[in-house]
Amino acid sequence: MFGDGTPKKAFLTALVVGTILTAINHGDQIFAGHMPPLIKVGLTYCVPYCVTTWGAVTGKMTKFKN
Repeated sequence: MFGDGTPKKAFLTALVVGTILTAINHGDQIFAGHMPPLIKVGLTYCVPYCVTTWGAVTGKMTKFKN
């Protein structure tokens, strides 16, 4: 399930989506020269990674059941 590039695809998705969400949620702080809490920024990248991985794995599990 993970051998077909799922982690890499999830990483790239998290990189794009996480960057967009960080800009939306913390852009004002960043442009003002302040660092937002690192835990919040980390979670902003972690959530899309987990969602992408979960979707890929559950989709493949459903495919194998049929």
